[in-house]
Amino acid sequence: MDKARSPSFFKAIKAVLWSFIGIRKGSSHQTDMAELSPVHVVIAGVLCAAVFICLLILVVHVVLGKI
Repeated sequence: MDKARSPSFFKAIKAVLWSFIGIRKGSSHQTDMAELSPVHVVIAGVLCAAVFICLLILVVHVVLGKI
């Protein structure tokens, strides 16, 4: 596997985070789809969603004074 084609989990996390924000160029999306492994993208998406949910729960607990 050559260096230019090797998938990176951190690139997948970056792509998922940009997608969560919703501001992406079409060319960046096409590049990511060509370079990233679908498994890495799914795992990164699940992890980012779990972190987001945990942060929301933490904020609610702080606002309600339960912590």
